[in-house]
Amino acid sequence: MRTRFAPSPTGLLHLGHAFSALTAWDLAQGSGGEFLLRIEDIDGTRCRPEYEAAILDDLRWLGLAWPEPVIRQSERLPLYREALERLRSAGLVYPCTCTRRDIREALAAPQEGASRAAVYPGTCRGRTDLPEDAAWRLDLGRALSLAGPLYFVETGIEAGRHGVDPDGLMEGIGDVVLARRDIGTSYHLAVVIDDALQGITHVVRGMDLFEVTGLHRLLQALLDLPVPVWHHHRLIRDANGRRLAKRDDARAIVRYRADGLAPADLRRMLAHA
Repeated sequence: MRTRFAPSPTGLLHLGHAFSALTAWDLAQGSGGEFLLRIEDIDGTRCRPEYEAAILDDLRWLGLAWPEPVIRQSERLPLYREALERLRSAGLVYPCTCTRRDIREALAAPQEGASRAAVYPGTCRGRTDLPEDAAWRLDLGRALSLAGPLYFVETGIEAGRHGVDPDGLMEGIGDVVLARRDIGTSYHLAVVIDDALQGITHVVRGMDLFEVTGLHRLLQALLDLPVPVWHHHRLIRDANGRRLAKRDDARAIVRYRADGLAPADLRRMLAHA
């Protein structure tokens, strides 16, 4: 078994992050496997070296260790471009110059006899020019037709074998961006490439990402990548039931450390959160 924790250094590590990292660590340790760390820093406008340093320090304080050097996505952009080119050559992606305002207006426009799902309406689908400032979107319908029936195995909350639902992807996700115009890749593309190249056997992450697993399984099929097992865990929420996010500095690990808590105290807290 090989698991990983892949934080983005756009804020401090909070309780939800700690729970995910510890879950991945415990699964690997319990099977005699290996735990890896990956820094997902493709968004250069928001990632900060001071956040990365704080994340590494908090993880070491929790008792976690990992092989060096740590993989950083910002160093792997050529690999993502190569994968995107494979999809482009197969006619599975198309350039899109729509702004967020364009998309909002298209979704708000009346359309007789059809429901309006909150997904990209396909405005640029089928265009043949190659504007320099374009993002690249997956032609989801074409990709699903090419891949055929798919399934994935889950060992977490929704344990079992799950078939990838084409209708669910079309209605809930649509033609997602695989390469942002300012970055050249996206979370969805980068994560499947990195998990494959690092030999991740079990993808451990929160249930908030369960719905995109079908998309990731599809990308693996299109790119001939190995298929891991997924393990989606429960989410750590605040007193109002909201999922913790980077805005929750009050739940940052550094705050608990400053209050004198030990790693064992944090584990007990997470067990009852």
